[in-house]
Amino acid sequence: MTKQPQRTPLREAPAPLEANDVATVTVGVIIWFVLFLVQLPFYGWYDDHGHTWFIWTCLAGGACGLLGVWYVRARRDAIARDAARQAGEEPGSTGTD
Repeated sequence: MTKQPQRTPLREAPAPLEANDVATVTVGVIIWFVLFLVQLPFYGWYDDHGHTWFIWTCLAGGACGLLGVWYVRARRDAIARDAARQAGEEPGSTGTD
């Protein structure tokens, strides 16, 4: 007869931490573009060694990051609009005027 291990009760998940997503993504985009610009003068060396994809990866990262900046700004604005809408409603209101 084996003894079953005793289970501990599950805890409630903590609330997610809020961060400045726009600043975080913007810094990432800047880093990608800086890496692109820093490597660009060495294009010949990268080409001789078959590593030009390093340069183009940085450019693609910066371009995709611009989409990320657009997305996080739209998300931030939508969250702010929703919070303002909820703050404007009275308790018990159905929200259908």
